[in-house]
Amino acid sequence: MGTPLDHEFVRAVARAADRSAAPLAAGPDEEPAGVPHRGLARRVKTLIAAYRSPDSALHGSGRAVAAATTQLRALRAVQTPSGLFAGGDNVQSPPDSAFTVNDVCDAYVLSADAGPELGEVTAVLAEIVGAATASLLTGGVHTPNHRWELSAALARLHRSFPDDRLLDRVEEWLAEGVDSDTEGLYSERSAVYASIVTNPSLLLLAEVLGRTDLLDAVERNLAATLDLVRPDGTVETVHSRRQDQRLSFALWPYLPHYRLFAIRTGRGDFARVARLAAADGIDDPDLLAQTLLTPDLCRALPAPDAEQLPRDRYLPTARLAAHVSSTTHTVVYGGSDVPEHRRIRSGLACNPTFLRLFAGAAVLDAVRLSRVFFDLGPFRAADMEQLADNRYRLTQTLTTAYYQPLPKDRRRDDGAYRLVDEGRFSAAMAFPDRPQDEVSHTTRVEVDLRDDGADLRIDISGPSVPWALELTFRPGGVAEGAVPIGDGRWCLTTGPMTYRVGDDEIRVDVDVEAGEPLAGPDRSDVLRYDPGQDYTVVGGTDATTGNRVYIGGSGPQTLTVALRARRPAPVS
Repeated sequence: MGTPLDHEFVRAVARAADRSAAPLAAGPDEEPAGVPHRGLARRVKTLIAAYRSPDSALHGSGRAVAAATTQLRALRAVQTPSGLFAGGDNVQSPPDSAFTVNDVCDAYVLSADAGPELGEVTAVLAEIVGAATASLLTGGVHTPNHRWELSAALARLHRSFPDDRLLDRVEEWLAEGVDSDTEGLYSERSAVYASIVTNPSLLLLAEVLGRTDLLDAVERNLAATLDLVRPDGTVETVHSRRQDQRLSFALWPYLPHYRLFAIRTGRGDFARVARLAAADGIDDPDLLAQTLLTPDLCRALPAPDAEQLPRDRYLPTARLAAHVSSTTHTVVYGGSDVPEHRRIRSGLACNPTFLRLFAGAAVLDAVRLSRVFFDLGPFRAADMEQLADNRYRLTQTLTTAYYQPLPKDRRRDDGAYRLVDEGRFSAAMAFPDRPQDEVSHTTRVEVDLRDDGADLRIDISGPSVPWALELTFRPGGVAEGAVPIGDGRWCLTTGPMTYRVGDDEIRVDVDVEAGEPLAGPDRSDVLRYDPGQDYTVVGGTDATTGNRVYIGGSGPQTLTVALRARRPAPVS
C-alpha cells in the first residue's frame, strides 16, 4: 500500500493559490500595471494551476483562463527582441529572465494537456519560451546561484522542447561543480538563495538529468540548515554573503524541500522541520503548482523525530557555532569576510554581530563590539578557534600605519603621485613606496556556551582607544538595572541588569578584570556604535535598531560578561 495523501495539506495549498488567483479571475480583463515580468509569470502559473486543481475554487474556471491570457499578454509585451525581459536593475539579464522562463515552462507543462480551453494559452507560452531560448543558451551570469537558475531554465526548455544544445549548455555550467562546502552550505551562505533558487534548481536538474548527486547536494544543505532554524521560525542569516545577512528570513520557503525529502527518505528530522515551516499556515501561492508537478509532495509526512536537546553544531566553513537547549538557542559567529578583503562589499559576509541568544520571548538579537581605532569599524573576527566543546575564541588584529617621506628616488618634481587604496583609505600619496610605522590593535573574545546562556571574556589590547559593547534586545521587553540614556538606549556599569519579556528574561553581569572603570552614562562619546568609515564616508550605517544596552570604556581592558537566561519550566 502506498503512502496516503495528506488531504489537509492539499486543501491548504489550493486555498493559498486561490487567495492570489481569485482576485485576478474576478477581473479577468483588467490589465496589470507596474507588475515585473517575474510577477506576471508567477501569476500565469498560479492561475493555470488553480484551473487544473480539483481542490481549487477556480477548477475549470473560464475566468481563470481569461485572467491568465491577460497576464500573459502583459508578459509578452515586456519581452524584448532578444527574448530577454525588460525591467529590474540588471539590464537584459539572462539569469533574471531565467526566473521568468522557469515559471513559464512549468505553466506550459500544466496547460499543455489541459484540453482545448487552454490551447491559446499554451501556444503563447510556447512562443515566449521559444523567443527566449537563444539568449539563455549563450547568456552569462554574475552570481553563484544564477548558474543553477539558468541551468534549470535550460533543462525545463529541454523537458518540453528537446534540444541537445540545451543539455550541452547545462552540462557546461554543471561541470564547474556545485558550490557546496564540506558542511553542505553553498558559497553564498544565504538562506534566501538556498531556499528560493539553488535548492529548487538542483532538484529540477536532478529530475531532468537523472543526477542523484544533485539530490545529495540539496539533502546536505537541508541537513546543515537543521541547526540554523531559530526558535522564532526563522533561519539564521548572520553568516550570509548576500542581502539577507542583515535581515530575518522565515523558514516557510524551505517547506517543499524538507517535505519532499522527508516523504521520499523517511527522515523524521526533516519531517519535524517541514511541520515547523507550515506551523503558521500555508500562504505560498506557488505550492499548488509544485504539488501538481511533483505529486509526491501531497503524500503524508512520516512521523517527526522529537527535537534532540541539548545539541551543538559547529560549521567551521562558515565559522559559526550553535548551542540549543530547552532554555536557550545561542549562536556564535566569527566568519566575516571583511578582515581579509578590508572592505564592505556586496557579496561579502559583513555583519559584525558575533553572538545572539534566544530565551523564549526574550531575545538578544545582536552583540557587537565597537572600537574607535582609525575608524576601521567594529570587531569582526578574522579567526575562530574551537578550544573545547562549546568553547570558542574569536580574534581580530587591526593594523594600520603612519607613512614616512618618500625616498629620494621615488619623488616626483610635479608632486603627482599615484592614487592608491592602502586598505583604510585612498590618496594620491604612493603609499607602497613609503617607509611606514605600523600601529596594531588586537581584540580577543572567548565564548563559553552554556545551557542557560553564555560567558564572554573580552580582551582588548594595543593603544588606548574608546570601545563600546552593544547588546541589542528585541523590542517588547523591559530593561531593569541599567541607566537609561535616551533613544531606546541604556548604560550598564556596575551591578547586573535584566531584560524581561513576560516570564522570560536574560540577565547580564559585567566584571572588569583589568583596566580602567567602565564609562558612566555621561560618556555619550564612548557609549555609541561606530559602523566605520566604509559606511560613514557616504552617510550610511549598519547599526541595529531595538533596545540597546552599552558597556563601554577605554582600552586596554579585560572584562567578563555573563549572559544568563531564565524561563519557566516547560509544562510536561
